[in-house]
Amino acid sequence: MVGAGPGAPDLITVRGAQLLARADIVLYDALVTPEMLALCAGAELISVGKRSGQRSTAQAVINQQLVECARRAAVVVRLKGGDPMLFGRADEELRALEAEGIAVEIVPGITTAVAAAAATRQPLTKRGVARSVAFFTSSTAPDEPDHPALPETDTLVQYMGGREAAATAERLLAEGRRRDLPVVVVENCSRADQRILRMTLATLAHGLEMAHGPMLVMIGEALVRREHQAPD
Repeated sequence: MVGAGPGAPDLITVRGAQLLARADIVLYDALVTPEMLALCAGAELISVGKRSGQRSTAQAVINQQLVECARRAAVVVRLKGGDPMLFGRADEELRALEAEGIAVEIVPGITTAVAAAAATRQPLTKRGVARSVAFFTSSTAPDEPDHPALPETDTLVQYMGGREAAATAERLLAEGRRRDLPVVVVENCSRADQRILRMTLATLAHGLEMAHGPMLVMIGEALVRREHQAPD
């Protein structure tokens, strides 16, 4: 399992790129870019992408494909956007492989929240202001409530937040968070078409315009622009 990082092909780890170059088969997510797939030009490529609101490969099918590929090839890479161990359904895939006695190596990747903080030059923590960060997503398992409780922390980072960000903002306002709390939204983080939006919590509650790629929403006092900070 290899983390592809946030999108830019040169942000994958050296170890990850080496394994892609050696791979016989690569099963890749929808958010993996063509530029990233160019690193494994000699491999058989299998798309197993999942995109919100679109038809996608069922997780049980992906699990079975991983097992079947591992039985017929020496080096199989499951290439996941960001980091495999964060919102990547790694637990389900690991269970399927481990049940069949298949050896697995996990290569971490740069998760989008860290890349977004770098792209916006906004640390997610700040001495005396923010000492805790929570990563969360609105996606839930079938047996979970539609709207699980929001974490109580200084900086909130919502993955896959495009359509759900307004509801998050409304709930935070209802909980007493101030209306002018800073919000930074990053679309297509680290890619050539990256877009950065800055607003307040009250503005976010009105919703975001149509997105053309994955959106990450960062909320908290730590996101206040510095006095002499360069423009995005």
